[in-house]
Amino acid sequence: MDSSSAAFYQQENTSSAICENISSANTLARMKIRRPLTPEEVTESARLKAIYEQRKSAAKAAGRSLTQADVAEACGWSGQSAFSQYATGKVPLNVEALLKLAKALNFDASEVSTRLVSTVANVQQERIQPSLKVGSIETWDDETPLDDDEVYVPFLQEVELAAGSGRFVIEESDSARLRFFKKDLRHNGVQFSNAKCVKVGGNSMLPVLRDGATVGVNVGKNTLSDIVDGDMYAINHNGQLRVKQVYRLPTGIRLRSFNREEHPDEDYTFQQIQEQQISILGHVFWWAMYSR
Repeated sequence: MDSSSAAFYQQENTSSAICENISSANTLARMKIRRPLTPEEVTESARLKAIYEQRKSAAKAAGRSLTQADVAEACGWSGQSAFSQYATGKVPLNVEALLKLAKALNFDASEVSTRLVSTVANVQQERIQPSLKVGSIETWDDETPLDDDEVYVPFLQEVELAAGSGRFVIEESDSARLRFFKKDLRHNGVQFSNAKCVKVGGNSMLPVLRDGATVGVNVGKNTLSDIVDGDMYAINHNGQLRVKQVYRLPTGIRLRSFNREEHPDEDYTFQQIQEQQISILGHVFWWAMYSR
């Protein structure tokens, strides 16, 4: 290669490198540089994610599903990425997003960010929830006759169906009972004679079931073949009455609590099921509790 060709070759390489640097600089200039979140904004994202996980667990226990895409759709956003960025702390929450999320996930906006709520003029510090049509409320007691579309469900009140330590004796009350609409029991596939109500004690099923919650149990679904993975069931564990999520395993069953930090999973083989006298009492089809 002669000297003129070498000079031309070197000049060409230098020009190419300059063009590449200019192109890279333009690309960086077009990129949107996000500022890091403040510690307060990180905490707000963590609170939002925790509420979503609680709602997701509750929905699963009720036989429904709740995904990030569902939340995004309820907020009017296209795709789950918008919600994911708020929940993972990639993008800081703003007032508009917070209020939409509060309505979609049914929580008080101040539970996540008092900072953002305080910036909105005349914001009522109340639970933001979808509008509900509330019918007339009628009072009744044990002496009130049943309507044609109602049925009594006996209450097992002497012994609580414990979510943690459990109780060891259970009796059906002759007087304590709840009223259910027949259509509601039919809708849930519960025969009237198979419906029972009990109170739950303990903290193992928090946040879905608080201590003192009342659950409805369908005793007609009491075999291993009736198990739907992740649903809640009343369990007789060698005389101990418990309520747990149940999963079928190739070698047996798994009992799971929602409060898994204090109550880890319990796996039992078919042999252990027989030895420890574990049996399914029924499927939990309904529950209710006071907010306290």
